[in-house]
Amino acid sequence: MSSPEPVSTSPAPSRPQGPGRLAIHDALSFFQLSCGRWRSQRSSHHLLHRRAEAGGSLIVVEELLLDDPRLVAIAQLHGQDPAGLAGGCRVRWSGSMAWDKAGEEHQGESVFGLIPTDGRGRSGLLLRDRGYAETAPVAGHFRMDDRDDLLLSTDYETMSSLERFSFAGPNVRLRTSTVEGLSNTASFCVETRCGDGDGPHLTALPSAASANPGEGATLSPLGW
Repeated sequence: MSSPEPVSTSPAPSRPQGPGRLAIHDALSFFQLSCGRWRSQRSSHHLLHRRAEAGGSLIVVEELLLDDPRLVAIAQLHGQDPAGLAGGCRVRWSGSMAWDKAGEEHQGESVFGLIPTDGRGRSGLLLRDRGYAETAPVAGHFRMDDRDDLLLSTDYETMSSLERFSFAGPNVRLRTSTVEGLSNTASFCVETRCGDGDGPHLTALPSAASANPGEGATLSPLGW
């Protein structure tokens, strides 16, 4: 009689959970599912002006291996031990908003590192080399709820932000964000995964050498 084949004990990144829903085991799996090219449609509500602004962007998410020097550098930048990293990613984006002035652009890139603080990898620190509400390096907190949505909360010097990400399916992601402080805004995004022949190629997006870190402050580098 032949011996039974060994069964892997490693969890899969996701499994179906009802119509259109995904079960996502941890935050790293959420980031891995987000890798690829996305087209985002965004509606931002400026509470002070009581007006809404539409916009769109192309987003590229690439996973970084643990030995990537960019991950090691971001951990050291925030005074964290690189050994605590579970993974991370590089995100590039290029977009526009309805109220943009002539020649104004929203483009750039950012690096993220995940440091779980629980045994399941569902909560911990998210290290960024630039923030959402402000462009300076910042460390926020992530956690996943019982619906497997990813929540990010970040406190800045003059404001705070809360972002929620969820998958409506493997190729559709939803994001809501609120910023409170000097600028009070609420935003909703629908992000659709691009096919191989849909939209600009990777080379159409900015590189580290060409991106201006002062641009795109109102576009989340996670949405990314």
